[in-house]
Amino acid sequence: MAKKKVVVGMSGGVDSSVAAYLLKEQGYDVIGATMQIWQDEARDVMEENGGCCGLSAVDDAGRVAQVLDIPYYVMNFKDEFKCKVMDYFVEEYLAGRTPNPCIACNRYVKWESMLKRSLEIGADYIATGHYARIAKTPEGRYAIRNSVTAKKDQTYALYNLTQEQLAHTLMPVGEYTKEEIRQIAEKAGLPVAHKPDSQEICFIPDHDYAAYIEREAGNRVPKAGNFVTQDGEVLGQHLGITHYTVGQRKGLNLAMGHPVFVTEIRPETNEVVIGEAQDVFGDMLYCNHINYMGMEDLPQPRKVIAKIRYAHGGEECTIERTEEDVIKCTFVRPVRAITPGQAVVFYEDGYVLGGGSIMGTALL
Repeated sequence: MAKKKVVVGMSGGVDSSVAAYLLKEQGYDVIGATMQIWQDEARDVMEENGGCCGLSAVDDAGRVAQVLDIPYYVMNFKDEFKCKVMDYFVEEYLAGRTPNPCIACNRYVKWESMLKRSLEIGADYIATGHYARIAKTPEGRYAIRNSVTAKKDQTYALYNLTQEQLAHTLMPVGEYTKEEIRQIAEKAGLPVAHKPDSQEICFIPDHDYAAYIEREAGNRVPKAGNFVTQDGEVLGQHLGITHYTVGQRKGLNLAMGHPVFVTEIRPETNEVVIGEAQDVFGDMLYCNHINYMGMEDLPQPRKVIAKIRYAHGGEECTIERTEEDVIKCTFVRPVRAITPGQAVVFYEDGYVLGGGSIMGTALL
């Protein structure tokens, strides 16, 4: 019987490198591939910007492939990344929302584009170095399951994958802790065993989101406007709504005598609403663009654990469908900084049931 063929998405980091090693050890016919998504052709710019976009990723992944003695390719997804991730990022900020580019990249580039390309060249699966596991629920649906290490769990950013995508995906790293992965890499002689993790959004390595949006959006960038209270009292001038996100405290430059926070962004009036610490908490949200994963539908209210951002520990809530593509989430305890544009992800018994994009705390 022929070996199953798997294309491993290699970012040049230790996790995806060990994923390739583990799958080869398990008997798969492994091919390494790095996505070329960096938009600037100037070599010095590409070398300067590391992460999963820079030339250093290609160099490191290529060296790992040599050690593992596996074929290695660079796949060009620049157009898909520009449209589905970079342009989406800018448009969301212009609309007063806070996007999550990693979720968009996972669904539309790493899986949709890379999986399609991999299947076309005869692969049975793609694989990544995510700290997550894939399992079947008792109902027979594929679902992302928590990794063995809560500290590195990456299930939140994977809620948007489809059943078809999950059926052709392997995630071997989810069975290990980060420390174990580094030990495996060292033992296998992989040159990236102690390479630091990439932290930034890969296409904005200097973290200056507002400057990036200004460059990309040109004359569409929102102008300065008013900081206001919930009731409309003007408190001062803001730099433009793309500089702010719900829950933000630093960088407001408001002399209020005590800490204040962004509680809402109103793009239609170009206002940023300011409130007290308690005003940042809410016990209800609506979400749309629903992706059902571990559950096929939501015919009646269901009690789940929901996470409203990557670093959120999760909170008990009841979810119920109010429209065809809208779910209302009511939390047992208030959660901090419900942020439009971010994802809310639903869990039950360690499985991802699904999730959606946060619309806000009220239906407009």
